[in-house]
Amino acid sequence: MDIFGSVFASSVTVGYLLLAVGVAIVIGLLFSWIVSFKVRSSKGFFTTLALMPAVVALVFGLITMFLSGTTEVSARIVTLAVALGLVRFRSAQSKADELILLFMAVALGVAFGLGYVFIGCLAGVALALIFDGITMLPVFTHKGFAEEKLLKVTIPETLEYADVFKTTFDHYLNKVEMVGVKTTGMGSMFRLSYRITMKNPAEEKEMIDELRTKNGNLEISVVPYTEQTKSL
Repeated sequence: MDIFGSVFASSVTVGYLLLAVGVAIVIGLLFSWIVSFKVRSSKGFFTTLALMPAVVALVFGLITMFLSGTTEVSARIVTLAVALGLVRFRSAQSKADELILLFMAVALGVAFGLGYVFIGCLAGVALALIFDGITMLPVFTHKGFAEEKLLKVTIPETLEYADVFKTTFDHYLNKVEMVGVKTTGMGSMFRLSYRITMKNPAEEKEMIDELRTKNGNLEISVVPYTEQTKSL
C-alpha cells in the first residue's frame, strides 16, 4: 500500500481504527511537547492539545466506519462536515497562537481519523517545528512597532486630564496618542491609555516618577503596545 494512502482503504476495521487513534495520541503528545517550548500557557491547554488529535480521529473514524457501506460520496462529505462543525471551544478567549495550535490539532485528528497515519505523523512533527521556527525568527517584529509602548495612568475623577500631563509628555516622548479612557473604582477614578514612543527608553522611570506626582501616586503601567494589551 502507498504510504501516503489511507490505512482504512475501502472499509474501516476496529483494528485499523485503534491503530490510528493510538498513533494520534503519540503524535499529539509529541506535537504538544514541541510547541510548549515557545508558548506560555497552562498545563490544561497542552493536555487538550495533546489529546485533541486522538478525539477527532476517533470521531471521524467511527463516522467513516458507520458509512463504510454507503456508496453515495455526498452522504459521507455532509456527515463529516457536520461532525467537524460540532467542534466548538466553550472557554475563555484564547490567544491567537493558542487558536492556531488547536486548529492544527484538529487537522491532525482529521488525518488520523480518515486513516492517513503517515501524513498525520509527518504533518504533526513538521507543523510543530515550523511553528517553533517562526516564533524564533524576527520576521514580524518590526523595530518601529517594538518601540511603541502602552502607558496607562489612573487619575482621580476630580483631575482634568486634557492637558495635565502635557509638559511631561513633551519632555520625555517623541509621540503620544490617547487611545482610551475608562472609569474604574466604582466611577471614582479614570484610567487613561496612551500609545507612546520614548525619546530615551532609559528615562522611563523618571517619567513615571513625574507622572506619579501629578496623579496622586495612583497606579501607572507601561507595557509593549499591541492590540491585545490595548484592551486590558
